[in-house]
Amino acid sequence: MQPEVGGFARAIVYDRSGLGRSAPDVADRTLRHMADDLNEVLDHFGPGPFILVGHSAGGPIVRLAAAGRLDRIGGLVLVDPADEAADVLFGRMFRRMERGAIAVNLTLARLGLLEVLFRNHMRDVPADVRRDMAREAFEPSVIRTHRQQARTFIDELATWRDGSPDLGSVPVTVISGARAGDGMNAAIRAEAISAHAYRAAQSPHGRHVVAENSSHYVPVTEPDLIVREIARMIPSVADVGS
Repeated sequence: MQPEVGGFARAIVYDRSGLGRSAPDVADRTLRHMADDLNEVLDHFGPGPFILVGHSAGGPIVRLAAAGRLDRIGGLVLVDPADEAADVLFGRMFRRMERGAIAVNLTLARLGLLEVLFRNHMRDVPADVRRDMAREAFEPSVIRTHRQQARTFIDELATWRDGSPDLGSVPVTVISGARAGDGMNAAIRAEAISAHAYRAAQSPHGRHVVAENSSHYVPVTEPDLIVREIARMIPSVADVGS
């Protein structure tokens, strides 16, 4: 997606602490801490305005980061995000599934086998992305970072059910994968789509888009759709920074 977005705007991506090429952080990986990290990244690129794009757990992170600096945010694109309107996230079954998946993935990473689970996704991405993923995405340190984040993420997100970060009149587009898969059965997928529609409706300029050919990993299966939704926001932004 980055080269495509880079054709019409300055496109900035970063690795959160403990992922990719960023060193681990000794501090807890709370939502607030991760949102503050993102705002520090943006501080290096001028006043904006910025369009923030977040996938999965990145959705709440960009929402919180944006709420702290609404003056420089031109819009949000949330791609199959975790959302507090989805009750299923807070049940015992989901938490057990998450803990089990982390334990299995850590074992596979230590054995050098985690990449096998993502073979199909690896096949569908450009060669340079595939090389980066092979080098950076399947190390035990990545799963340890995920485990550290998971210790508080759902509990923090639950507190938003009593009051979400205020995004004012910032345009928000929410993209949902239409299909079950990638760890989501049909019931979970239906609840996620419903939560995404609700989140889009909370914005006076909200838009809900369904990626018909995707499950959770929309950036891999329908990257062009995400690029189009980013581009839709740009005419309303005088000087897009990201």
